[in-house]
Amino acid sequence: QVQLVESGGGLVQAGGSLRLSCAASENVDSIPTMTWYRQAPGKERELVASITSDGVANYADSVKGRFAISQDSAKITMYMQMNSLKPEDTAVYYCNFLARRRRMDVYRNFWGQGTQVTVSS
Repeated sequence: QVQLVESGGGLVQAGGSLRLSCAASENVDSIPTMTWYRQAPGKERELVASITSDGVANYADSVKGRFAISQDSAKITMYMQMNSLKPEDTAVYYCNFLARRRRMDVYRNFWGQGTQVTVSS
């Protein structure tokens, strides 16, 4: 079972910045897609941003121009730089890797434990 370890959440004032990280606990054969989701209290989990192994990124309209997703050169760590944060960005942020551990394995979704981001007004 691949473990994803998240870090970087916290409390910040509106207009501030945070950088989230998500790292796989072991080397894996392939990670075609890495994704950040978030879930605010009383709301459904929503996709925030995703990036493919080729570096193609997609963003929710609500974060375009403010958030930037990236991955390291080894492509087992994902980052999200969050700028110009707003109170409505407050949520638990989860990372997700669509990955397979070995070439003969099937692709599975792996999830991080979640990290709290709180933006005060």
